[in-house]
Amino acid sequence: MTLRLHNTLSGKKEDFKPIDASNVRMYVCGPTVYDYAHIGNARPVVVFDILYRLLRHEYGPEHVTYARNITDIDDKIMKAAAEAGVEISEIAGKYTKIYQDDAAKLNALPPDEEPKATDYLDQMKAMIEKLIADGHAYEAQGHVLFHVPSMKNYGRLSNKNKDELIAGARVEVAPYKKDPRDFVLWKPSTADQPGWDSPWGRGRPGWHLECSCMTEDLAETIDIHGGGLDLIFPHHENEIAQSECAHGKPLANYWVHNGYLVLGGEKMSKSLGNIQTIHGLLKKFPGEALRLTLMSAHYRQPLDFSEEAVKDQKRRLDRWYRITEGAKEGEIPPAVLAALMDDLNTPKAIAALETEKNPGAVLAGARFLGLLTENSDDWFKGGVSDGPSGEEIEALIAERLEARKAKDFARADQIRKDLKAKGIILEDGPGGTIWRRTD
Repeated sequence: MTLRLHNTLSGKKEDFKPIDASNVRMYVCGPTVYDYAHIGNARPVVVFDILYRLLRHEYGPEHVTYARNITDIDDKIMKAAAEAGVEISEIAGKYTKIYQDDAAKLNALPPDEEPKATDYLDQMKAMIEKLIADGHAYEAQGHVLFHVPSMKNYGRLSNKNKDELIAGARVEVAPYKKDPRDFVLWKPSTADQPGWDSPWGRGRPGWHLECSCMTEDLAETIDIHGGGLDLIFPHHENEIAQSECAHGKPLANYWVHNGYLVLGGEKMSKSLGNIQTIHGLLKKFPGEALRLTLMSAHYRQPLDFSEEAVKDQKRRLDRWYRITEGAKEGEIPPAVLAALMDDLNTPKAIAALETEKNPGAVLAGARFLGLLTENSDDWFKGGVSDGPSGEEIEALIAERLEARKAKDFARADQIRKDLKAKGIILEDGPGGTIWRRTD
């Protein structure tokens, strides 16, 4: 069975052939850590975690290196730090930790490497100097810019023409630019802004440059570069320009991008007031329910996210936990692996688990997808913030027991009814009363 991936660069599915099967390398663009990550940011976390698991399965865990970066210097971080009256490192450190914890609750394996942009400033300056020396970049009024016309095949990842590139560049229009498509490699910092000394004055790097230098830490050419669809242009296009002009070779052989996440058909935005954060949703739902929801559509297709959809997937997980209760983990169903090997077709993998009759195979397949990792008792007792906690439930069970001893059956029945209304089922048995959540 051969892994096939849709390569954005070619626009088609291709057989995956690693540069070196003993050292498969994947880099995925991680978060800019200035605030809580929204649920759209969770989609690449899950998508590329599944690809990472699949690569580890195919080539061996010791032969795969997965890097997911942290952007810890950015104008958004500077703004958040200024508003809070703290150093940027404090803001970045706080939200990096929250992001890592939230990703872990989604059952995402930690990446092998998690480079931070601020640790790569020397490499960034060296790349800029090389680009200037080779005629691909120039200095202008304290800025250093990449000169887009110096690269003949610029735009091939996004497949845009020159006018589209100019219109979509989202870069500052400035009189010192030689071409409107030129983008910043280094920009000056004012006295009250974070900055680092450089041959072009005190300043800070451009976002695209940061990822180019963190990627080359794996190799000048890596196997897979991933991220969200929104990063194709300008971010990944500009990464390619910088890296390939600096090294004279491809940055990555396979470019993999996940589709957008929308809410009710609309993109999340602060202006619409529909931002849903991973951190907030994890207070309402188990991480596995969010994970399964993010897997419910093919990764390249739009995913219409809603809390009702998460509740549906929670019910699916409830059913799977009941089916596999007490089962010994078996072999991963071949149909699950076949679906994943065909461009990470998670909906087909989920459908295969739904029709699998062997509970042990269901357990193995689900765990390969990062699901059913708890024992069933813990799963059904797992709480969410808008329901009663385990301690509160246990206290009510104790109160109900005392009411029954006192022959106050009306109170005992009322406690059972109240808990049932909150999704808590009580089951009386010889060993006492146990409870579980229904939703």
